[in-house]
Amino acid sequence: MVVFAGQGDPRRSLSLLWRAETPPPTRGGPGPKPRLSVDAIVAAAVALADEEGMGALSMRAVGDRLGRTAMALYTYVPGKSELLDLMYDAVHAELPTAYPESDPADWRAALTAWAGEVLEFHVRHPWVLQVSQARPVLGPHEYAGLDTLVTLLRATGLEAGVLRRLAGTLFPFVRGSAQAVADARLAAAATGSSDEEWWAARSAALLELVPDFAERFPAVSGLEAEGPVEPYPGEGTEGAEAVTYPEREARETFRVGLGVLLDGIEAARADRT
Repeated sequence: MVVFAGQGDPRRSLSLLWRAETPPPTRGGPGPKPRLSVDAIVAAAVALADEEGMGALSMRAVGDRLGRTAMALYTYVPGKSELLDLMYDAVHAELPTAYPESDPADWRAALTAWAGEVLEFHVRHPWVLQVSQARPVLGPHEYAGLDTLVTLLRATGLEAGVLRRLAGTLFPFVRGSAQAVADARLAAAATGSSDEEWWAARSAALLELVPDFAERFPAVSGLEAEGPVEPYPGEGTEGAEAVTYPEREARETFRVGLGVLLDGIEAARADRT
């Protein structure tokens, strides 16, 4: 399911994102004061999406978490579209905006650290991957993330036009890698069968039904014949067995692919001299 951001009223949505609106007044009179706020509603919605997925998100479900009706939420957030924008931007506040542990001149180490942080961020919040990048939310934390990436890329010394395209290459690459990791974690629960069971059943059937597989697909078969895959870093250590084979493959693909992309940046820098 792909969700497009920015479907609410533009001015109201942006006003909420940038907190330019005056919060609704608290109710007067006897009895306890209401504890609702935009931040509380967003936090409850994020927790719901993290635990149950995007499909479970509704104003009613968020209201239930807060012990309120959906109607009570509309005083603070106009609807689900605006809420989604607020959720998406809010979780991006988790991402670092600086990498002081890295040498400012070591752009490669900084970009490697950035990519790892962004990957783990999406794995923590897999519902974020369902929000299309075709239309940005335009919130402060989303912009802070973009500003951080551009700052790290500027250390490469490449031209602004190239940096724009590099940002447009690195971010989708990391998101795609995170999607692979997230899917690997969800597959068994969603289908009711383990990865081992799934592959064992289909591998046997494929060999029986397509006995000439190697001849029909020589390039794919050749990869297997040319040697075993290098072990995933950390494989064999305590806790490594808890990571499924598909997730290990996704993470190793991310590591190798990122290295090749950074090699390309290094080559582009060399061409300038």
